[in-house]
Amino acid sequence: MRGLFVTGTDTGVGKTVVSAMLLQRYARDLPVRYWKPIQTGIERDDDTATVTALAGSLARSPVVAGVRLPRPLSPHLSARRAGQAIDLDALEAIAGQQSRDERFIVEGAGGVLVPVTETALMADFIARLGLPAVVVARTTLGTINHTLLTVEALRARGLEVAGVVMNGSPNRDNREAIAKFGHVDVLGEIPPLALVDGTSIEDCAAAFDPDGRLCDMWLR
Repeated sequence: MRGLFVTGTDTGVGKTVVSAMLLQRYARDLPVRYWKPIQTGIERDDDTATVTALAGSLARSPVVAGVRLPRPLSPHLSARRAGQAIDLDALEAIAGQQSRDERFIVEGAGGVLVPVTETALMADFIARLGLPAVVVARTTLGTINHTLLTVEALRARGLEVAGVVMNGSPNRDNREAIAKFGHVDVLGEIPPLALVDGTSIEDCAAAFDPDGRLCDMWLR
């Protein structure tokens, strides 16, 4: 599988919006598809349906196979409460079945150190897929610490960090601190959106990665 793994400093930080934006940004140039391997709280949130609605007609149909659990908890706990077990071998097999000619925007659940099984963390699953990570972070107070910890956790496991996308009201000081101390590219910022729909996501995508550097480094 080739593409990017969209993770974040926390749950609800904007991973789904960023995933839709990445699809919008690159769908004109590349055969891009979305995959949410693990979804908890499926009765309340369906990120695959949301991204499909936001990404526009150019993006290819998403990969729908994966783990779908009812309670909005960490994956390992949601699976335990449902009397199930998440099989990372099975998820890795789904990834291996995908076309090498396509590119994938894979969205995680929660942050990189959330448990996905009784013995493995989300970072371990990212390592299995071998994808570079895009870290979604808030712009508000506390984001420097949370983002640097996330970047450090990924690198400690030998994982590549493609960059950080900041979500919220622009904060130059926080952005500069993350770039400097994390030795990481801040790829862009998504401002607060009055309405999250296909048009607003398309506008964000149009301003993202203007020179195609992210695409050239990680998707070509």
